[in-house]
Amino acid sequence: MAKKTASGMVRMDKDLYEEELERLQAQLVAMQEWVKETGARVVVIFEGRDAAGKGSAIKRITEYLSPRVARVSALPAPSDREKTQWYFQRYIQHLPAAGEIVIFDRSWYNRAGVEHVMGFCTEEQYERFLVQAPIFEQMLIDDGIILLKYWFSVSDVEQEARFKSRHSDPMRQWKLSPMDLESITRWEAYSQAKDQMFAATDRSQSPWYVVESEDKRASRINVIAHLLSMIPWEYVKVKVPSIPERPAPVGYTRPPRTSQTYVPDHAGEVNKLGKVTEKPITKATSKKAAKKK
Repeated sequence: MAKKTASGMVRMDKDLYEEELERLQAQLVAMQEWVKETGARVVVIFEGRDAAGKGSAIKRITEYLSPRVARVSALPAPSDREKTQWYFQRYIQHLPAAGEIVIFDRSWYNRAGVEHVMGFCTEEQYERFLVQAPIFEQMLIDDGIILLKYWFSVSDVEQEARFKSRHSDPMRQWKLSPMDLESITRWEAYSQAKDQMFAATDRSQSPWYVVESEDKRASRINVIAHLLSMIPWEYVKVKVPSIPERPAPVGYTRPPRTSQTYVPDHAGEVNKLGKVTEKPITKATSKKAAKKK
């Protein structure tokens, strides 16, 4: 039976998803080569509801890309000094040079979302942002930057289910913060902020593209396919360097292995036991194990 989301939507088939994801990721690698070859500059903005799947989509996009070409910018809260700067100033230094792709995991639109809803900026700063953002983005476009803006949308039912899933999973509890959980109690305020943001900044030259992310698999496939369709890339011949033959040894004698400190063979121990262990690996337990030997 096909699995469903918390809101009842049928999830995309996993095998089909993985097959299509691999195909699209291969095209992303090819697109990357075009960006390098042509010196294109690409900016991709990811915004949306908390737990809407922005981070997991970014991971799939960048999984096989070179970090020298495609980098993710996820800025922390501004410092005291940055708070005194022109609002867009700290984002400018993260914009791409020729042959680069920058993905903003949250962006200057923090001002129209969390800062506005949580009262971290004044009403005057908020209103000024809504006026300046389209102008700032037009400047980027006029300078030749390819700008794409994605908004990840998720229902309140699915969002709450994902929060609960994170809460019970030790591997993902770090994803929960008091600020994230405010999105439950302030759902309507965030809805209003998003609608006002779209009204002011959804322009023909820099439109918002909404990604329905009730089903994370489908949302990843949809955003990657759309991203590929919006960049005028084409296949370029990749210059793969040839692997040279190893030269004959000249008689150099290496130091003995006993002169070096190696990490313990944990894999060998697990293999010997034939099962994994539940014990945490800490500095203290490592010392005890060393003494026993």
